[in-house]
Amino acid sequence: MVYRANVLSVMIASPSDVIEQRDDIRAILSNWNFVNGLMRSLVLMPVAWETHAVPDLSGRAQGLINDRLLANCDFLVGVFWTRLGTPTGDFESGTVEEITRHIDAGKPAMVYFSDAPVAPQLLDVAQYENVKKFKTWCFERGLVETFTNSDEFRNKFRSQLEIQLNTNSYLKGIIDEAVKEENIIEISELSAEAKELLVAAAADSSGHIMSFSSLGGKHIQANGQRFGDPSNPRSSALWEAALQELVSLGYVVPRGAKGEVFQITKSGYDRADDIKGAST
Repeated sequence: MVYRANVLSVMIASPSDVIEQRDDIRAILSNWNFVNGLMRSLVLMPVAWETHAVPDLSGRAQGLINDRLLANCDFLVGVFWTRLGTPTGDFESGTVEEITRHIDAGKPAMVYFSDAPVAPQLLDVAQYENVKKFKTWCFERGLVETFTNSDEFRNKFRSQLEIQLNTNSYLKGIIDEAVKEENIIEISELSAEAKELLVAAAADSSGHIMSFSSLGGKHIQANGQRFGDPSNPRSSALWEAALQELVSLGYVVPRGAKGEVFQITKSGYDRADDIKGAST
């Protein structure tokens, strides 16, 4: 089924030793979209350099990632274990640069550190010391989460993602603004006839639109008003199309077996209020 949705780009920032967690983040975002996308008209899009960056020799590699990927993301998830990453020239690592620039832009970042044990022979001591320094820096900036295994990470991120979407003022603000703009677009896309018919249905005490045929032609009525000229096929077709607009958008639904009665829905009442508000 095709539906409209706003897209919130989520930057995944991490060094190379937490590939499993990067995959977990993508899987959890995908599942969130499956469960919530249609009802909330919102899709969470995972963004990462390995999937979204393209070959380009026009500038510093991390600078290109910042300008073309990071700048378009409103939300970031960072994960660390034993490595901080490769220095970029400006920062200790690309991941650190992404996180720093992201929060300096006033955007939210959720940062996780793994406390899982690691074999000593696999540990790069210098890298691990850098991770500990950055972890201290993060703790000084705000709230940081830790985990000891993959199951714990998935459980924490799954629940904390929902909390962040529901409570973070920055994210709520841009999501609400996107919904408002979408509503304005939907209002403008409705035909003048569909708007008029919807407002009339909302004003009707029963919330009904009647559509029936007689020897005189097609009749469409709402709130005591007749819409179109039943004896004029062109006029009848115009108002029938307006009614079908409202049905296709879910603003009214058919009632009864004959297809003659249509009931306005909650979204229809809300849209009628928006139309009246836009006209004042």
